Order: sequence, then structure tokens, then C-alpha cells
Amino acid sequence: NNTPPAPPVDTGAVASEVPGIATTLDGRTLTVAARDETQLPVAPLTTSLSSRDWLVGGTFTGTTTGSVAGGTLDVGYQIGCGVEMDKVKLNGGLTGVLGNTNFGGAGVILPPSLAVQALGQIEVAPRPGTVTNVSVTKKAFKGTSARVTLRDIHVKVDNCVGASSLRSYAILTSSTADDDDIVAYYGATKVF
Repeated sequence: NNTPPAPPVDTGAVASEVPGIATTLDGRTLTVAARDETQLPVAPLTTSLSSRDWLVGGTFTGTTTGSVAGGTLDVGYQIGCGVEMDKVKLNGGLTGVLGNTNFGGAGVILPPSLAVQALGQIEVAPRPGTVTNVSVTKKAFKGTSARVTLRDIHVKVDNCVGASSLRSYAILTSSTADDDDIVAYYGATKVF
């Protein structure tokens, strides 16, 4: 049997990047990380060629050492679009109306017919791409750690006609009575 093996099924698995780690001025250590990330492109419900849709997931954690008053863990995705469509406009007009009267048999006059000539042009106004932040959840916590697990979450963007890319982010804010310290994690970029 010389049949080549079928290509592996894309599960959307994405390798997580190194954790974001910061040491605060008062000696605390903040760590934000991810594991078990998935990013799978799926057909958009709109079926539009300018829409992008992904099924995403992962586990995101934020921890801090020392005495804190809690904080937040903001988890989401950044969507990059190479070219966006600012507007699509149809310009057109009538160039002429032609009419005639038709005579049927036995001297019967039929309703006149009209012919219309139309001229049309589509005007497309692309613009440079943008990066859109889509926050999925912002978890407030009172202790020294927080975890957010996402499973089969749809992330969608419209008006994107160029190549698109996606990466996760998690931003940990650790609060004391007088200070906020912030560290971020950015996942691997996957281009679709």
C-alpha cells in the first residue's frame, strides 16, 4: 500500500511563551503565565470573506508574593489585521432611457417598453491594518493569586481582508494599600 498518511488534524494547540515576571520596588515578585493554549480558525457565521473567527482556549494564572490587597487578572486576545476595509461604495447612474411603442396584430397597441442603461463603479477604500484588543474576562481577586481557564471561546473580527494574526494576553495587576504593580504576558502569534 503506497497511500501516503493523512495529514494530522489541526487541534489548534499553541505553545505558550515564557511567563511575564516582575519584581516590585518593595521586593514582591509578580508572575503571569499561560498553559494549554489553543487557537483554531473556524468559518465565521456571517460567511463573509472579510470576517475572521477563532475558537480559543487556555489557562492563565497570575501570582504575587508578599502582602497584597488583591488585584485583577485581565485575559484576552489581540487580533492583527493586515488590511481593513474602511468603506465599500457603489457609484452609478443612468446613462439613458429608451422607449418605444409596440403594435400587436389587428391594430392593438401594446404597453410601451423602456430600456435603461446603467453605469456602475465600485469604490473600495482600504486602510492600513490595525490591532484590536478583545478582553474576554477581567477577574478581580483578594488574595495572592488568580486563575482564568477558557474553553471553546469564539473571538471574531470583521472588515479584515488582509492576512490576520492572533495572540493571547494576560495582564496581572497586583495592588497594595498605596500601589499598583502591573506585568503582562503575551502568547505566541499565530498567522492565519
